[in-house]
Amino acid sequence: MKIGKYRWTIATLLLFSTTINYMDRQVISYLKEHFCTPVEKGGFGWTNTDFAYVTSFFTAFYAGITIVAGWVIDKIGTKLGLALSLIIWSVFGMLNALAGSTVALHIVIRSLFGIGEAGNFPASIKTVAEWFPKKERALATGVFNSGSNIGAMIASLFVPWCLIHFGVDLGWKMAYIITGGIGFLWLIFWFALYNSPSKHKGLTKSEFDYIHSDDIAVHAAPSEDVPINNQKVSWSKLFKYRQTWAFFFGKLLTDGIWWFLLFWLPDYLKKQFGMTSHEVMWPTFIVYGTAIFGSVFGGSIPMFFINKGWETYRARMTAMLLIAVFPLILLSTQFFGNVEKFGANASIMAIAVICVGAAAHQAWSANLFTTVSDMFPKKAVGSVVGIGGMAGGIGGVLVQQLAGRLTDFYVATPQIAYGIMFFICALSYLIAWSFMKFLVPRFSPISDL
Repeated sequence: MKIGKYRWTIATLLLFSTTINYMDRQVISYLKEHFCTPVEKGGFGWTNTDFAYVTSFFTAFYAGITIVAGWVIDKIGTKLGLALSLIIWSVFGMLNALAGSTVALHIVIRSLFGIGEAGNFPASIKTVAEWFPKKERALATGVFNSGSNIGAMIASLFVPWCLIHFGVDLGWKMAYIITGGIGFLWLIFWFALYNSPSKHKGLTKSEFDYIHSDDIAVHAAPSEDVPINNQKVSWSKLFKYRQTWAFFFGKLLTDGIWWFLLFWLPDYLKKQFGMTSHEVMWPTFIVYGTAIFGSVFGGSIPMFFINKGWETYRARMTAMLLIAVFPLILLSTQFFGNVEKFGANASIMAIAVICVGAAAHQAWSANLFTTVSDMFPKKAVGSVVGIGGMAGGIGGVLVQQLAGRLTDFYVATPQIAYGIMFFICALSYLIAWSFMKFLVPRFSPISDL
């Protein structure tokens, strides 16, 4: 019997919302050079620490609101929740263009921008839980999560183009305005094509049955897109569970690595290899492009084990352990990036190493998100993802503050600063996996919510 494939249309909508989310988020990393150029040379005169404060406050607000956003989305449903989130981040993304050179004003607007961006992942993970059976959830998450790489790739080419085409003084403003405005186009397709499975008129019965084919007692009553009063789940109750803390530490210890690659990779390439803003475009494009492969392929690894008869959680954790080994290659980044030893090939080899680390992160992330829908009922997925998003944001703030202070402290020898950062990146995933395995050694679905 033909099952139908409309669920993948939903995954595509989530892919585009995540692409827009990260495109808007990534704009600032390609404006860092202008912001940190001395005033007498036409820049804003910021320090690396000033830049770190702007990105850290964004991350902090993103983290703090994510936990609230997850709860709100569980209350009002994914259709309205994701739409409101996108409207907020698009509006404040465009308002970044009015911030001028004042660090404090950039912090305020960027923080409000973070409030909007916080809703994307809780809504998307909840949508995947509602639209996909367990064995496909990591793959579906990998598909939409690859939007984080596509968005970064687009920004890596589009922002430098704006600076060249409009001139630096106007270009940085246009980069914010144009990328922010694109989100409103997505809303048209979202409202036209999305509804919950139980309400969607275009969904066949065979596909509906397939989506719910592995629902067990604890997941038997999907919340889908309907706010039901008797499905309230309190945060205090969620924090009682080891499963919540496993996801919390998984995000806390690894999300900051991706924030580092997003906001500091262009700066690393400029300081390590003397690249210009124009020259940075293609290496970063390649890194984020490679990460797409990691996101999609990493999401398919558990399916291989599940199809062999493995229990879902065992398959998921085994896949994550295998993935956690690959970032260890980042320990060699500064060795291969030694210009005196390898000459012009140094940048190529260092970028290749970073590509592996970026792909591994996205593979890890696709599976980490899916552990929530494996163990929690659908009505709690948004709230738990929000809690994890808060933890990931805290990790992101810590990593960015460390990067800012290290690059200011080792201003004459940035190789040392980035060597320390890549050392942290390399070990984070195995440490996170160990925490998760210790807290939840075997599959333990929540049955009393």
